[in-house]
Amino acid sequence: MTLVQLRHLVALAESGSFSRSAEACFVTQPALSRSIRALEDELGQALFDRVGRRAELTAFGAEALARARA
Repeated sequence: MTLVQLRHLVALAESGSFSRSAEACFVTQPALSRSIRALEDELGQALFDRVGRRAELTAFGAEALARARA
């Protein structure tokens, strides 16, 4: 887990959109998606439910977000 991945987590949670959060983090959308996927793989659970074009936090994701912000 890196600080960059945690920043990506926070940005995606705030915007709910991979493309908008990628733009805010100055990375490409595929790079942000890989970062989030790697974080989910490392933690062993999904952080977001992908609903159409939106990303919504799971219960585990909300807990991880609170720790990332702290």
